[in-house]
Amino acid sequence: MVFKMLVLALLACIVASLAKAMFHMSSGPDQSGDMVRALTWRISLSLALFGILMLGARLHLIVPHGGP
Repeated sequence: MVFKMLVLALLACIVASLAKAMFHMSSGPDQSGDMVRALTWRISLSLALFGILMLGARLHLIVPHGGP
């Protein structure tokens, strides 16, 4: 349960960072540094999420489903 909550929290942070970057993008060219910082956070959080999902699969906290 804790693992799923961590994944959901990271997904929420990724979406919030993307929304923040969109806000700074629409604010004008003087906010480009803030937009780049928000997108850098999004990429870092996405890589962290990928790593956590791989670690969860390795530790059998999540079980990948096979297709038909």
